[in-house]
Amino acid sequence: MGRLVQNHSTHIEGLIKWLKKIAALDEIKTVTPASLSKTNGRGEGLSLKVTIKTNEGYKLLARKGKLVQEVFLVTSLDQSEIIKIIEKTNPRSYRKKKCC
Repeated sequence: MGRLVQNHSTHIEGLIKWLKKIAALDEIKTVTPASLSKTNGRGEGLSLKVTIKTNEGYKLLARKGKLVQEVFLVTSLDQSEIIKIIEKTNPRSYRKKKCC
């Protein structure tokens, strides 16, 4: 079970709850949300995307509306496994409507 490091006082709304689910997994050592900035894009909901591999794990980008926040993940998993974890823990996946 990993830990969630909260160094900053501001976070994208809903991100910490999602990162707590990711940090609760045994394969994850540390989850650290970093700098928060504004962008020109307009994303609908909260999304998390793997961007680059770092020495200890991966750098992710969380986006919601015009806000972007870096998230650093310390783990020994590969990128495809991280993507599966993101999809599995995504809070929007629980609210999907079933058709017919």
